[in-house]
Amino acid sequence: MFTYFGAESTESAGLLGALGIDVKLLVTQAIAFLVLVAILGKFVFPFLVRSIDERREAIEKGLKEAKQAQEASEKAETQIQKLLADARTQADEIIARSHSEATAQVAEAEEKARARSEQIIKDAHTQLEADVAKARVALKKDTAALVALATERVLHEKVDTRKDTELIDRALSGERS
Repeated sequence: MFTYFGAESTESAGLLGALGIDVKLLVTQAIAFLVLVAILGKFVFPFLVRSIDERREAIEKGLKEAKQAQEASEKAETQIQKLLADARTQADEIIARSHSEATAQVAEAEEKARARSEQIIKDAHTQLEADVAKARVALKKDTAALVALATERVLHEKVDTRKDTELIDRALSGERS
Protein backbone atom coordinates (compact mmCIF):
# COMPACT_ATOMS: atom_id res chain seq x y z
CA MET A 1 0.00 0.00 0.00
CA PHE A 2 2.73 2.39 0.78
CA THR A 3 4.99 3.05 -2.05
CA TYR A 4 8.13 4.93 -1.62
CA PHE A 5 9.25 7.00 -4.44
CA GLY A 6 12.60 7.80 -2.90
CA ALA A 7 14.52 7.61 -6.18
CA GLU A 8 13.00 10.78 -7.35
CA SER A 9 15.72 13.36 -7.71
CA THR A 10 13.74 16.33 -8.69
CA GLU A 11 13.19 18.63 -5.94
CA SER A 12 9.98 20.49 -5.74
CA ALA A 13 10.35 24.11 -5.86
CA GLY A 14 8.72 25.97 -3.12
CA LEU A 15 8.51 26.05 0.53
CA LEU A 16 7.92 22.29 0.98
CA GLY A 17 10.89 21.50 -1.17
CA ALA A 18 13.06 23.87 0.82
CA LEU A 19 12.08 21.99 3.99
CA GLY A 20 12.91 18.66 2.45
CA ILE A 21 9.33 17.38 2.29
CA ASP A 22 8.33 15.26 -0.66
CA VAL A 23 4.81 16.23 -1.75
CA LYS A 24 3.98 12.87 -3.34
CA LEU A 25 5.08 11.05 -0.28
CA LEU A 26 3.09 13.45 1.90
CA VAL A 27 -0.06 12.91 -0.19
CA THR A 28 0.42 9.14 -0.09
CA GLN A 29 0.83 9.16 3.68
CA ALA A 30 -2.19 11.44 4.09
CA ILE A 31 -4.32 9.06 1.99
CA ALA A 32 -3.05 6.10 4.02
CA PHE A 33 -3.86 7.97 7.25
CA LEU A 34 -7.38 8.77 6.04
CA VAL A 35 -7.94 5.14 5.02
CA LEU A 36 -6.69 4.06 8.45
CA VAL A 37 -8.99 6.58 10.16
CA ALA A 38 -11.92 5.37 8.04
CA ILE A 39 -11.23 1.72 8.92
CA LEU A 40 -10.79 2.56 12.57
CA GLY A 41 -13.96 4.74 12.49
CA LYS A 42 -15.95 1.96 10.86
CA PHE A 43 -14.78 -1.04 12.90
CA VAL A 44 -12.77 -0.06 15.95
CA PHE A 45 -14.12 3.27 17.23
CA PRO A 46 -17.77 2.15 17.53
CA PHE A 47 -16.61 -0.83 19.59
CA LEU A 48 -14.40 1.38 21.74
CA VAL A 49 -17.12 4.00 22.17
CA ARG A 50 -19.66 1.29 23.04
CA SER A 51 -17.22 -0.27 25.56
CA ILE A 52 -16.51 3.13 27.09
CA ASP A 53 -20.25 3.91 27.31
CA GLU A 54 -20.95 0.53 28.89
CA ARG A 55 -18.12 1.05 31.34
CA ARG A 56 -19.38 4.57 32.17
CA GLU A 57 -22.91 3.24 32.69
CA ALA A 58 -21.59 0.41 34.88
CA ILE A 59 -19.61 2.92 36.96
CA GLU A 60 -22.63 5.24 37.25
CA LYS A 61 -24.81 2.28 38.20
CA GLY A 62 -22.24 1.19 40.79
CA LEU A 63 -22.07 4.73 42.19
CA LYS A 64 -25.86 4.91 42.33
CA GLU A 65 -26.04 1.51 44.08
CA ALA A 66 -23.28 2.55 46.47
CA LYS A 67 -25.20 5.71 47.30
CA GLN A 68 -28.38 3.70 47.86
CA ALA A 69 -26.47 1.21 50.00
CA GLN A 70 -24.98 4.07 52.03
CA GLU A 71 -28.43 5.59 52.53
CA ALA A 72 -29.82 2.18 53.51
CA SER A 73 -26.89 1.70 55.88
CA GLU A 74 -27.49 5.10 57.48
CA LYS A 75 -31.19 4.32 57.79
CA ALA A 76 -30.41 0.92 59.30
CA GLU A 77 -27.95 2.55 61.71
CA THR A 78 -30.64 5.01 62.78
CA GLN A 79 -33.09 2.15 63.29
CA ILE A 80 -30.49 0.20 65.25
CA GLN A 81 -29.84 3.18 67.50
CA LYS A 82 -33.59 3.60 68.02
CA LEU A 83 -34.02 -0.10 68.81
CA LEU A 84 -31.08 0.01 71.21
CA ALA A 85 -32.57 3.04 72.97
CA ASP A 86 -35.93 1.26 73.20
CA ALA A 87 -34.24 -1.89 74.51
CA ARG A 88 -32.34 0.14 77.12
CA THR A 89 -35.56 1.85 78.20
CA GLN A 90 -37.36 -1.48 78.46
CA ALA A 91 -34.45 -2.99 80.38
CA ASP A 92 -34.49 -0.05 82.80
CA GLU A 93 -38.24 -0.45 83.26
CA ILE A 94 -37.88 -4.19 83.85
CA ILE A 95 -35.10 -3.60 86.37
CA ALA A 96 -37.14 -0.95 88.18
CA ARG A 97 -40.23 -3.18 88.18
CA SER A 98 -38.29 -6.21 89.42
CA HIS A 99 -36.65 -4.05 92.11
CA SER A 100 -40.04 -2.80 93.30
CA GLU A 101 -41.46 -6.34 93.19
CA ALA A 102 -38.48 -7.62 95.16
CA THR A 103 -38.92 -4.85 97.70
CA ALA A 104 -42.62 -5.69 97.97
CA GLN A 105 -41.84 -9.39 98.38
CA VAL A 106 -39.27 -8.63 101.08
CA ALA A 107 -41.78 -6.39 102.88
CA GLU A 108 -44.44 -9.09 102.57
CA ALA A 109 -42.05 -11.73 103.89
CA GLU A 110 -41.10 -9.46 106.79
CA GLU A 111 -44.78 -8.87 107.56
CA LYS A 112 -45.50 -12.61 107.44
CA ALA A 113 -42.50 -13.29 109.68
CA ARG A 114 -43.63 -10.58 112.14
CA ALA A 115 -47.19 -11.95 112.16
CA ARG A 116 -45.88 -15.49 112.61
CA SER A 117 -43.61 -14.42 115.47
CA GLU A 118 -46.50 -12.59 117.13
CA GLN A 119 -48.65 -15.71 116.74
CA ILE A 120 -45.89 -17.86 118.23
CA ILE A 121 -45.56 -15.45 121.17
CA LYS A 122 -49.36 -15.39 121.62
CA ASP A 123 -49.49 -19.20 121.49
CA ALA A 124 -46.62 -19.38 123.97
CA HIS A 125 -48.46 -17.01 126.36
CA THR A 126 -51.64 -19.05 126.01
CA GLN A 127 -49.73 -22.28 126.63
CA LEU A 128 -47.94 -20.69 129.58
CA GLU A 129 -51.23 -19.52 131.08
CA ALA A 130 -52.71 -23.00 130.59
CA ASP A 131 -49.62 -24.57 132.19
CA VAL A 132 -49.81 -22.11 135.11
CA ALA A 133 -53.51 -22.92 135.59
CA LYS A 134 -52.77 -26.65 135.51
CA ALA A 135 -49.92 -26.15 137.96
CA ARG A 136 -52.20 -24.19 140.30
CA VAL A 137 -54.83 -26.89 140.16
CA ALA A 138 -52.20 -29.55 140.79
CA LEU A 139 -50.65 -27.45 143.55
CA LYS A 140 -54.06 -26.94 145.15
CA LYS A 141 -54.69 -30.70 145.09
CA ASP A 142 -51.23 -31.44 146.45
CA THR A 143 -51.60 -28.75 149.12
CA ALA A 144 -54.99 -30.17 150.12
CA ALA A 145 -53.52 -33.64 150.33
CA LEU A 146 -50.56 -32.40 152.40
CA VAL A 147 -52.80 -30.40 154.73
CA ALA A 148 -55.03 -33.43 155.17
CA LEU A 149 -52.01 -35.55 155.93
CA ALA A 150 -50.62 -32.96 158.33
CA THR A 151 -53.98 -32.61 160.09
CA GLU A 152 -54.28 -36.36 160.45
CA ARG A 153 -50.85 -36.58 162.05
CA VAL A 154 -51.51 -33.66 164.35
CA LEU A 155 -54.91 -34.96 165.44
CA HIS A 156 -53.91 -38.58 165.24
CA GLU A 157 -57.15 -39.52 163.72
CA LYS A 158 -58.52 -39.81 160.27
CA VAL A 159 -61.00 -37.23 159.20
CA ASP A 160 -63.16 -38.29 156.31
CA THR A 161 -62.33 -37.01 152.86
CA ARG A 162 -65.39 -34.86 152.54
CA LYS A 163 -64.73 -33.09 155.78
CA ASP A 164 -61.03 -32.66 154.87
CA THR A 165 -61.92 -31.03 151.57
CA GLU A 166 -64.38 -28.65 153.22
CA LEU A 167 -61.87 -27.60 155.87
CA ILE A 168 -59.11 -27.07 153.32
CA ASP A 169 -61.32 -25.11 150.98
CA ARG A 170 -62.52 -22.93 153.84
CA ALA A 171 -58.98 -22.37 154.98
CA LEU A 172 -57.71 -21.51 151.49
CA SER A 173 -60.63 -19.21 150.69
CA GLY A 174 -60.22 -17.52 154.05
CA GLU A 175 -56.54 -16.86 153.39
CA ARG A 176 -57.27 -15.25 150.03
CA SER A 177 -59.94 -12.89 151.33
